[in-house]
Amino acid sequence: MNAKEIANGIVRAVLQLIGISIVVWLLIQIKTLLIYMLIAAIVSLIGRPINKFLMHRLKMRSILASSITIAFLLWLLISIFSLFVPLLVQQGENLSLLDVDLLKENIQTLIEEISVYFNLDNSFWQQQFSVDNLFQNVNFGLLPELLNQTLELLGGFTIGLFSVVFILFFFLKDSHLQEKIILGLVNDNVTARVEKSINKTKNLLSRYFLGLLLQISILMIIYSIVLAVFSVENAFIIAFLCALLNLIPYLGPIISGVLMLLLTMSSFIGSDFSTIILPKASYVMIGFVIGQLIDNFFSQPFIFSNSVKSHPLEIFIVILASGTLLGPVGMIIAIPLYTTIKVIAQEFLAENKIVKSLTKNF
Repeated sequence: MNAKEIANGIVRAVLQLIGISIVVWLLIQIKTLLIYMLIAAIVSLIGRPINKFLMHRLKMRSILASSITIAFLLWLLISIFSLFVPLLVQQGENLSLLDVDLLKENIQTLIEEISVYFNLDNSFWQQQFSVDNLFQNVNFGLLPELLNQTLELLGGFTIGLFSVVFILFFFLKDSHLQEKIILGLVNDNVTARVEKSINKTKNLLSRYFLGLLLQISILMIIYSIVLAVFSVENAFIIAFLCALLNLIPYLGPIISGVLMLLLTMSSFIGSDFSTIILPKASYVMIGFVIGQLIDNFFSQPFIFSNSVKSHPLEIFIVILASGTLLGPVGMIIAIPLYTTIKVIAQEFLAENKIVKSLTKNF
C-alpha cells in the first residue's frame, strides 16, 4: 500500500466522519419532528384495526376511513381530558379561597390522630414533620408564574397535537408510507425480507397496544368500583390516573398505590382517623391489591402471550435491563423495541440457535 492509497483512505474516513456528524447534527435539530413521527406511528398502530375494518368490511375509501379513525381517536382523547376539567376548575376555585391556617390545622390534626392510634411519641412527629416548617418554604406568589407556564405548555401541546394528527392522517391513509420510508434506506436485495419484518412487527405491536388499552380498562373498572363503594370523591378520575400509571412497568403500580392511598385519605380529612380514615383507606388498598393480582396473573400474561408472544420471565429481564440502561423511558419502550428486534432477528438470523429459541412461538 503506497502513500497515495493511505492518503485516500484517510480522506475517505474523514469525509465519512464528517458526513456522520452532519447527519447526527441534523437529527438533533429535527428531534421534535422525529418525536411527532414516532408518536404518530404508535397511534397509527392503535388505530390500524379500526381503519382496516372501515376499509375492508365497510368498503370505505382510504381518505374517509382515515378521517373517521382520527375523529374517533380525537374524540377519545378529548373525552379523557374533559374528565379532568371539572376537577381542575374546582381545584382552581379552592386554591383561590385557600385558607392556609385551616389546612395547617387539618394536617396537624391528622398527624396527631395517627400518633394516638399507633401509640407513637407525638414529640417525635413534631420534630420530624413540622407543619410550620413545611409551609414557611411554600411561596404562594409563584402561582401566577405557574399558571403562565401551564398556558405555554398547553400552547405547545396544541401545536404538537396538530402536527401528530397531520402526520397520522397520511400514515393511516397510505398504510405503506412508513414501509416506503424504511425501504428507501435499505439495499434492494433485502427489500422483501425487510418488508416482511415490517408487516409482522405492525401486526404484533398493534395487538400489543390494543392489549394495553384492555389492561388499563380492566384496572380502571376495578378501581372505580372500589373507590365508589367507599365514597371516595372523584373516584373515576382517580381510578383512571392509577390505571394509566400501570403502563410504567413495576414502578407504576407502586406510584399508583401511593397516589390512591393519599387521595383516599385526603377525601376524608377532618374525619375521625381510627373509625373512618384508616378503615376506608385499608379497604381501598385491599381492592387495589386485588386489582393488581388480577392484572399480574391474568391480564398481563394474556397480553404478552397473545400479542408479542414472549414469556413473562423473558419480558421481566428485558424490562429490567432496559430500565437499567435508559431509566423509566427504557422500561416503557422495552417491549415494543424488543419485539421489533426479535422479528428482525428471526428474518435475518433464522439459523442462529439463540434466535431460534427466542422466536419459536412466532
